[in-house]
Amino acid sequence: RIKLTGQGEVGPAGGPAGDVYLEVRERRHEVFAREGDDLHATLPVPMTAAALGTVLTLDTLDGPREVDLRPGTQPGQVISLRGLGVGHLHGGGRGDLHVHVDVQVPMPDDEQQAELLRRLAALRGEERPEARLAASGNGVFAKLRDKLSGR
Repeated sequence: RIKLTGQGEVGPAGGPAGDVYLEVRERRHEVFAREGDDLHATLPVPMTAAALGTVLTLDTLDGPREVDLRPGTQPGQVISLRGLGVGHLHGGGRGDLHVHVDVQVPMPDDEQQAELLRRLAALRGEERPEARLAASGNGVFAKLRDKLSGR
């Protein structure tokens, strides 16, 4: 709510102008989540692109920008693009755009794809991976969710 002192209608019998109150509501964006002057977005990436690396073109608020996805990019990794967030309220720069990588694991469509994945697992010694539980709720997405929901 913003108060504009003296910007309203003139008072009765020529009295001083009243105040205007502006009610500002921010609508949720379908792609970007705002945190102060910074923006956050999730980028779905195929497993092969994350493993091998690639260059992707992202649609930002300032138009298309190329992002270099390094080989071995991990799920939840954050790529920060400086100065592509929201402008500071009183000028003097902008926030950043933080792109959260969401690695998409494929479902084999046929036996050939399944065999290729089995061969890759064998080459990496991952036919029977070791199971180690990780602490829950400490991942980057859990932290982002908690921050944006005010928890």
